[in-house]
Amino acid sequence: MADEYGLVEKSRIMDAARIKRALSRLASEIVEENQGAKDLYIVGIRRRGVPLAERIVEKIKDLEDEKPLYGIIDITLYRDDLSTVGANPIVNRTELDIDIENKNIILVDDVLYTGRTVRAALDQLMDFGRPRKVQLAVLIDRGKEHRELPIQADFVGKVVPTKKSEIIKVMLKEYDDDEAVWIYEKP
Repeated sequence: MADEYGLVEKSRIMDAARIKRALSRLASEIVEENQGAKDLYIVGIRRRGVPLAERIVEKIKDLEDEKPLYGIIDITLYRDDLSTVGANPIVNRTELDIDIENKNIILVDDVLYTGRTVRAALDQLMDFGRPRKVQLAVLIDRGKEHRELPIQADFVGKVVPTKKSEIIKVMLKEYDDDEAVWIYEKP
């Protein structure tokens, strides 16, 4: 069955329960690797990285009884394909209200594919200061064979090797009618 973009549904690889378990594991690994929540700054990359980051913040709070700092980054103006986005791209606010100097930043995104989104996020982040360390947490890693830049995730919910003709669609209740991760294929 094709969706409104002509993509064919292939398989559902995560449901709501699996997403929740993956985020719990990511939060636990982040706390373990960083020896607690002190100096942690969880930063969601707009769009679907934001609700994932919010959920990780809450899970870390439950684990540590300490809520890590939280922020949002919008990479629109830092994209290397901005000219293909359109003449008037929609830019949302970046919300880094606390100084990032000497913080352990955890960038959160839904899918790691070519690495270009993460590169753009790093470029913007460095415009705000110099963190102690930057780590990457993703719900889905599509595999190194798609990487165009030397970027890898430190924390991964699930590795899903894919073909170039396939698309991973993360659906979250904050934006979609469903809470799942699907593989679609271009016909």
